[in-house]
Amino acid sequence: MSSRTIRSIYNAKVALVFYFINLVLQFFSRKIFLDYLGSEVLGLNMTLQNLLSFLNLAEMGIGAAVAYNLYKPIYDGDRQSINDIVSIQGWLYRRIAFFVIGGSCILMCFFPLFFAKAELPLWYAYGSLIALMFSALLGYFVNYRQIVLSADQKEYRITLSVQGTKALKILFQMLAVWQFAYGYVWWMVIEAVMAVMTSIILDKEIKKEYPWLHPIVSKGKKLQQQYPNIVTKTKQLFFHKISYFILSQTSPIIIYAYASLTLVAIYGNYMLIVFGVVTLMSALLNSINAGVGNLVAEGNHRRIKTVFWEITSLRMWIASVICFVLYMLGHSFVGLWVGTEYILSQSAFMVLLVYTFIALTRTNDTFLAAYGLFEDTWAPITEVVLNLGLSVLLGYFWGLVGILLGVLVSLLIIVCIWKPYFLYKRGFQENPLEYLWRYGKYLIIMAIPFSIAVGISKKIWSCIEIDSFLQLGFHALVLVFLYMLLSLPLLFFADHTCREMMKRVIGLLCRTR
Repeated sequence: MSSRTIRSIYNAKVALVFYFINLVLQFFSRKIFLDYLGSEVLGLNMTLQNLLSFLNLAEMGIGAAVAYNLYKPIYDGDRQSINDIVSIQGWLYRRIAFFVIGGSCILMCFFPLFFAKAELPLWYAYGSLIALMFSALLGYFVNYRQIVLSADQKEYRITLSVQGTKALKILFQMLAVWQFAYGYVWWMVIEAVMAVMTSIILDKEIKKEYPWLHPIVSKGKKLQQQYPNIVTKTKQLFFHKISYFILSQTSPIIIYAYASLTLVAIYGNYMLIVFGVVTLMSALLNSINAGVGNLVAEGNHRRIKTVFWEITSLRMWIASVICFVLYMLGHSFVGLWVGTEYILSQSAFMVLLVYTFIALTRTNDTFLAAYGLFEDTWAPITEVVLNLGLSVLLGYFWGLVGILLGVLVSLLIIVCIWKPYFLYKRGFQENPLEYLWRYGKYLIIMAIPFSIAVGISKKIWSCIEIDSFLQLGFHALVLVFLYMLLSLPLLFFADHTCREMMKRVIGLLCRTR
């Protein structure tokens, strides 16, 4: 087992643990927030976070471009180049930080207008934005060096430092809101104080791991001339990032234009589930991104292709398990969670399941980033045009189903057809038909156990009503076990790549006992 694989597995373990910890804490903190501060304060807080996220759009692309340029120097052990690249990042981040400060000051001038209807003291808005902005600015001025840990496959150190402190922060904020007078003031103070603590802990981790890392931000402007690729890739990545931001924010607006706020709420409930499982997949597999970058830097073409198909098959299998459980229990979960009146129509739900499968299986993005293939800036623009245009057109005829079909068609054309073609032609430099053949093969392999498992499940549980989360959890475990029982033997005997990957994983599990 290579050290790259071991690091990826360890990164995934740590990320998964903190994913569930923060998921539970967010659930309880939201409840306490609503009970003790009210929906007005929660709405204010969420609105300000969204405004700050909009200002942070200026960063889009820098981190990914810097990570791409760090893979080879890290592989070669070139400390000087690493220092130079991080210095450029620090210089670029300073410029973004000043933009965020300026933008925030302009926004605050309009707060009396923005929050005229809010039944809250206006200083709540000013204090909230300052606390949130202070936390964000530390990332630009201090924490930016963490990119080296990420590119060096030591993401677990970032997770322990950042997510560990975040968990403590949420606990302290919950306690303060629950126990103290002026709980929201304490919330803002804790937000700022814990941001400082995170920076201190992360700084110690970076100095411990890389005592030789001493970026000189003042030299960043001059150094960027030696590394023009960073600015070029950043500009290219901006189009990809901004398109994702636009696409993720527009569907509710189009739904509201054709339907009602109630339907927006129903759609939002299901999208919370979708984003939850996508985040879970990210916690499991995003730790391998740096390993893929280092692998590409090595230049072993055969090994790169092998790893690509191993990750693709793994993502597709996990996605098929998740989509199977969602298909069988999605409506039951929503009914228990918010009520049966918020259950989506079956036709819209099926389209949403296909969307979820695509979102969970985007292996091409990881390898395109590792190769630095971002120059297809027309692709995200086309995706936005197709998405918005088709959603508006099809939504006029078929409502929510049409809107979701518009989203799905844009994903099929750009994500499922163009991106693999681009990766094979420019990255692997091989015939893209191989991708079509192998991806189609995996789809058929996944479809067989899916269909059988659905048939068996409907016959067994067709008359059983699920009336508690405990019963729902039990059913989910049984369904996962059933699907694994049907799919894993088929994958083992039908595909050489899956067979070798399973043998390696079993060997690793036996070794770690």
